[in-house]
Amino acid sequence: MLYQLYETQRALMAPFSEFASASAKLYSHPLSPFTHTPMAQRVSAGLDLMHRLAKDYEKPPFDIKSVKVDGVDVAVQEQVAIEKPFCRLIRFKRFTDDSTALEDMKNQPTVLVVAPLSGHHSTLLRDTVKALLQDHKVFITDWTDARMVSAEVGPFHLNDYVNYVQEFIRHIGPEVNVISVCQPTVPVLAAISVAATRGEFTPRTMTMMGGPIDARKSPTAVNNLAMNKSYSWFENNVIYRVPQNFPGAGRLVYPGFMQHTGFVAMNPDRHLSSHYDYFQDLIRGDDDSVESHRQFYDEYNAVLDMPAEYYLETIKAVFQDFALVNGTWVVDGITVNPADISTTALLTVEGELDDISGSGQTKAAHELCTGIPNGRQFHYDVEGAGHYGIFSGRRWRELVYPQVREFIKRYNEPANVMNLKGAAAPVKLAQPTKAPAVKAAALKKKAAPVKTATKAAPVVPAARKKARA
Repeated sequence: MLYQLYETQRALMAPFSEFASASAKLYSHPLSPFTHTPMAQRVSAGLDLMHRLAKDYEKPPFDIKSVKVDGVDVAVQEQVAIEKPFCRLIRFKRFTDDSTALEDMKNQPTVLVVAPLSGHHSTLLRDTVKALLQDHKVFITDWTDARMVSAEVGPFHLNDYVNYVQEFIRHIGPEVNVISVCQPTVPVLAAISVAATRGEFTPRTMTMMGGPIDARKSPTAVNNLAMNKSYSWFENNVIYRVPQNFPGAGRLVYPGFMQHTGFVAMNPDRHLSSHYDYFQDLIRGDDDSVESHRQFYDEYNAVLDMPAEYYLETIKAVFQDFALVNGTWVVDGITVNPADISTTALLTVEGELDDISGSGQTKAAHELCTGIPNGRQFHYDVEGAGHYGIFSGRRWRELVYPQVREFIKRYNEPANVMNLKGAAAPVKLAQPTKAPAVKAAALKKKAAPVKTATKAAPVVPAARKKARA
């Protein structure tokens, strides 16, 4: 019933939103006589803000048309590599007539970015993809809004997510490097673990950023809600059927608008302040700040529904049973055992101020992946970064991305691919002070919790030979 009420309210607000938008332009357009009336700027700003608060936000595009590769502008085109009922595997294909840049691109590592299926669209990782495209061939999982998937297709379970990831990895091939952001760190680790147990190839590297590998460590408000409420509470209070005006009518889902409301409720003062600043920027004519606000909230307010079975199983497995860390998770008859992974290098990344995935939750992957030699395991704490800061914005571009780039580059060099025990001095990722690069240092032979260094120094380069991509 709640979903139907929400849709009714949205339909009623749509005309008001459009009226507010048109009226705002009436008081701001240079050819309109109303622009020259007293308080016109304030009236226009107020109406514009009302429009944005009342409008419906659709999924935004990635809108990545070009990137620079070695200083050369390279065209980018989205291509659908695999299309599944609940997800598309998108490849960002790069094109150029510059022979030098083309040769460099052919030899660059291949990366699969596994985006979260947790309320927001995969376009939330636009900044992540744009940075990676400078030095990598990039694929990303583009999850489908469950309300757009016909109920006749059937359910989508957490184990289906794991199977999707495995299929995408097999499609790309042994040269793949996997990056998982937030929620997918758990099913991605499961997918790679099961592949290792089966004797299949595993990715060259896996980078896990801000995810709840072990949600018992430094639990956040999000974790506490999931851990303190019973399974039946979630089943009875947050699961609804998709209304008749969508292709997925009748499908049980966790509505995106509910998760969005929860995120806003976590920091209401911050959002209120942001909207007030937007109002002031409109009055002052600060176009850069206005556009920055619009871009952020166009993405933040665009949400999707999650399949009910997938959401409920994630709550139970990750936040209540802690199935991954307790060794009780079974996928297709195989117990998920990260200790079986042995040839994949591991990097974990956490934000110092992350209020979604607490300190130590992602780093816990090192305690599980005991089969990976210690010299191939690294951890990076990002000073001053919140949850979104580790994969988007200035800190991602200036601090995190250089670490990820060097980590992937090292384990895609021919010498290091052959030398699985890491005879060469491993790159040790550390808290940067001024420069994001860090010095190489040998680690102890026995597996142990990865320590984070405190000072930064230049990276010691690995072998110079280029690998095939």
